[in-house]
This record gives sequence, structure tokens and C-alpha cells, in this order.
Amino acid sequence: MARKQKEDESRSVEKRTWHDHIVDIVICLIFGLFTILCIYPFYYIFINTISDNSLVATGRISFIPRGIHFSNYVKVLSLKELPGASLVSLARTVLGCIFTIICAAFPAYCFSRAEYWHKKIFYRFVIITMYFSAGVIPTFLTYRTIGIYDTFWVYILPCWVTPFNLILVKTYMESLPQSLEESAEIDGAGYMVRFTRIVMPLCKPIMATIAVFSAVVQWNNWMDTVLYTKNRNLQTLQYVLYRYLKEANTLAEIARENPEMMAEMDPATMISPLTIKYTVCIVTILPILVVYPFFQKYFVKGMMIGAVKG
Repeated sequence: MARKQKEDESRSVEKRTWHDHIVDIVICLIFGLFTILCIYPFYYIFINTISDNSLVATGRISFIPRGIHFSNYVKVLSLKELPGASLVSLARTVLGCIFTIICAAFPAYCFSRAEYWHKKIFYRFVIITMYFSAGVIPTFLTYRTIGIYDTFWVYILPCWVTPFNLILVKTYMESLPQSLEESAEIDGAGYMVRFTRIVMPLCKPIMATIAVFSAVVQWNNWMDTVLYTKNRNLQTLQYVLYRYLKEANTLAEIARENPEMMAEMDPATMISPLTIKYTVCIVTILPILVVYPFFQKYFVKGMMIGAVKG
């Protein structure tokens, strides 16, 4: 049997013509070019963070770093508020993902069951919130009224229920075989047992998708820090880096207006708003780039199954 299989494989290889090889080469070149186009922006930003700042400011760094130094990273990582702000951003990202998954999974499970009481009415009430936004002032007044203004919960509570996530999870759950739950129901399993032991383990792909979406939003968000907090201990990493970038712009303007001050600085390592901006980009996107590969296979599968109803 194995011998016959090897013979069939050898025949299939022999049947390949030079046209097939040309097609393979063209496909590899296309995907290789596409890969380079995806990777180059990150590579470009990185080499500009470690190159001579004066060359970066004039746009002379494109492919190869020149005058390599790491003073930009040293300046950013030596910020006094950075450790506390990083901890706040990490905490809001982790807790936000956990609560978002829980608050999307169970309502979606209820809406995907045929026996749920008036599920269409409640589901439409949730979906209709996607088309309306109260605005900044009503949101501010609401947060202050319910007592989450200037607290850590202002980062977590508003993101618990997101209609978009609810739609994805509900659609995914509706694609699961009903026979699994019916068998468990015959054996005496209730709703919570079926949800926790059957449905949730099968929903790992869509949960990973929701986790990636939530993590990106929570990690990159800094506007809620500006609008809804006053306590410096609640400042996020992105807000601290944004403030540092503004300070770098101010110092650069002062230096340009004072030639004597410019003469005393080393052009290669002098603070440049452009290099600081590149450095901030690397510092903020690096955690997401590190985490995403672990969720990639679940993310792609969850998007394909959760977004398309067969």
C-alpha cells in the first residue's frame, strides 16, 4: 500500500510541466513582495529610531541604519511615570479582555438559543445601540453620576458589552452543531453546564478574535485618560508617551529659536520630534506584535466562521 502511494506521488511529480513551475515561481514572488510590503513599514520605523537623528530629520534613512545609537529608547524608557503607566495599561488590557469575553459570550449564547424568551426583541435593543452615540458631555455626566469618573473602572466598565463582539459570537455559536447540546440535555445537563463545558471550549477561535480586538483597543486608547481621569496614578502608557512627544516638540521649537542652544547639542542624538514619534510607535506596538502570533490561528478561524453564516 505504501509502495503504491509512493508510485502515485512520483507520477504526480513527473506530470508537472514547466508551466507549473513558472506559476509556482510567480506565486512565490507575489507573496514575497506582499510580505516585504507588510514588513517594510515596521522595519523603516525601527531603523529610524536607532539611526543618527540629524539624518532621520532630513529623511536620509530608508533601508540601512546609519550612525546607530539607542539614546532614543534610553530617553523614553527612563521616563519616571513609565513603570506605573505601563502597569495601568497592562491591567486595563487584561481585565478589559476578560470582562469583554464574559459579557459577550453569555448574552450571545442566550440570543443563539431558539427557546430564549423574546430573544429577537432584546437582541434588536442591543444592536440598535450601534447606530447612536451620546457624545462626550452626556458620557462624562453619566460616568460621574454612576461613580466611575476618575477611577480605574472608567477604563473597564464602558467596554463590557460591545454589539459588534456580540454579533460575532452569536453567529459563531449558531454555526455549532445542535446535536452536541441535545445529547448533553438528554443526559441531564442544564444551561450553565452546556455553556461552560460544551459551547465555550468550542468557541476558542471566536474568543481569541474578541480578545485581540479588545486588547488592541484597550492598549492603544488614551483619550479616556484625558477626558475622564484627573489622578496621575491612572495615567496610561499611551498618554504618558503622548505627553512626552508634546514636550519633545516644544523643546525642538525652543532649540530652533536659540542657535546657541543648538550648537551645544550633539546633532546625532539631539531630541527630534520625528525620532521620538518613531520610538513611541515601536514601544506601543511591540507588545501587540509579541502577543498576536499566539492568537493568529484562532483569530483567522474565528473571523471566517464568526463573520459568515453558512
